[in-house]
Amino acid sequence: MNLLTKLVVGISKIIGIFGLVTGVLLTFINVVARYGFSYSITWASELSVYLFLWGIFFGATYCFKLDAHIFIGFLVESVKKKLAKKIMIFTKTISIIFLGTVSYYGYEYLLLVIELEETSIDLEIPMWIPYLVIPISFGLSAYVVLDSLIKLVKTPYTEISFNNETKDLLEEVQKKSKGLV
Repeated sequence: MNLLTKLVVGISKIIGIFGLVTGVLLTFINVVARYGFSYSITWASELSVYLFLWGIFFGATYCFKLDAHIFIGFLVESVKKKLAKKIMIFTKTISIIFLGTVSYYGYEYLLLVIELEETSIDLEIPMWIPYLVIPISFGLSAYVVLDSLIKLVKTPYTEISFNNETKDLLEEVQKKSKGLV
């Protein structure tokens, strides 16, 4: 399961970066063309939106691996570690249910779009291609959170550590002010 998780996270990271960078680049080129040369690339806006969506959703999958999403850290840090572990197990379980549900209904909607033979306006591609991001990215996110949940369940509550961004930033600022970084 560890190798598969690394593969899923690696692919998500690549797709996320590619989608966001390419979307920004395409938008920039279209703006320069429009205002600098009075020429607009008609399909650029639509493709940029699709690239941003793919980049953001796959980037979110990568963020689940990093535990970089909004977290109830103040709650878990203020209770005993044994209870904190239970709270974290509960929140990860809820996340898996939510992500799995969105993935399932995203797949159901995808089937409907395929049946209706919907196409995009400017690119004239089948709409199931852009919509494919929902079931795939949410399904992969559910898998990544499940992997994280399994590791959490196996970890003794005494060994659980919490990521506290504010505390980490303050420590980094202190180190910089002392010339350690």
